[in-house]
Amino acid sequence: MFEILDVKQLSEEIKSMVISAPEIARKAKPGQFIVLRIDEKGERIPLTINDFNAKTGSITIIFQEVGKTTKKLGMLKKGDFLIDVAGPLGHPGRVEKIGTVVCIGGGVGAAVIYPEARALKEIGNTVVSIIGARSRDMVILEDQMRKISDELHITTDDGSYGRRGVVTDPLKEILTKQKVDLVIAIGPIIMMKFVCIMTKQFNIPTIVNLNPIMVDGTGMCGSCRVTVGNEIKFACVDGPEFDGHLVDFDELTNRNARFTEEEKEPCKCKKDS
Repeated sequence: MFEILDVKQLSEEIKSMVISAPEIARKAKPGQFIVLRIDEKGERIPLTINDFNAKTGSITIIFQEVGKTTKKLGMLKKGDFLIDVAGPLGHPGRVEKIGTVVCIGGGVGAAVIYPEARALKEIGNTVVSIIGARSRDMVILEDQMRKISDELHITTDDGSYGRRGVVTDPLKEILTKQKVDLVIAIGPIIMMKFVCIMTKQFNIPTIVNLNPIMVDGTGMCGSCRVTVGNEIKFACVDGPEFDGHLVDFDELTNRNARFTEEEKEPCKCKKDS
C-alpha cells in the first residue's frame, strides 16, 4: 500500500499528490512515469513523475481530473492509500550539456517538463521555457519554472494571463532571434504536432513526450503503440520520449480517441460528506 502524504489543489481541475514510494523515489529520473491503481477494481493509469525525493522516499504526481479514474483519484486525501504504484517506467529524458534548450509545457504538460528543464539547467544549459494554458486558472508551476529558466514565456488561449495565443507564437520569435539547439515539447497531441511542424521548418531537433493510452506499462499489451519513423514503437518501453519529427501524430490522435465515449461515463463515487 502506498500512502498519500499530501494533496494540493493547483486549479479547479488540477491537483498535485505526494505519495510514499521509497524504492521508486530512489531510482526515478526526469522524464519517467508510474502506473497506478487506486483499488482492486480500479484501472491502471500512467502518470509522469513530477518530482522525487530519495531522502523522504516520496514522489509527486500532478494530474487533471478529466475522466472517471482521475476524478476518483482527486477525491483521495492525505492519509489515504493507493493499492498499486509501479515504476519508475520508461526511459529517462535527455539530460546532457546541449546549449540552449526551449522547454514547452502545454496544460498539465508543464508538470512533466519541469523536472527535465530543472535537470538541464543544473548541468549548465540555457533554458528558455514556454507554458501554455487555456486560461489563467489553468497555469501551473509558474514560480517553479521561473526559478529554473533563463526566460519564461506564458500564453493563454483567452488572454487572461500572459500573452494571448498559443505556445508556437513565442516559439517562432525565439527561433527567429536566437540559436536554439533543442526543443522539448510536452502537452496535448495537437500542440506537440504544431510545435514539430514549426521546428522542422527551422531544422531544430525536437523531442516530444508521448502519453498514449496504456494498460500494463511493460510493453506486453501493445495498447500504447505509436508509429515513429515508419516503425512501430511502444511508448511505455521505447519512450515516452521520441523524435517529434518522426512521430505520426494523426495516427496517435485517432488511437487516443478510441475510448472517448467510455471516458464520458460519469463517476459514480461520491466525496465524503
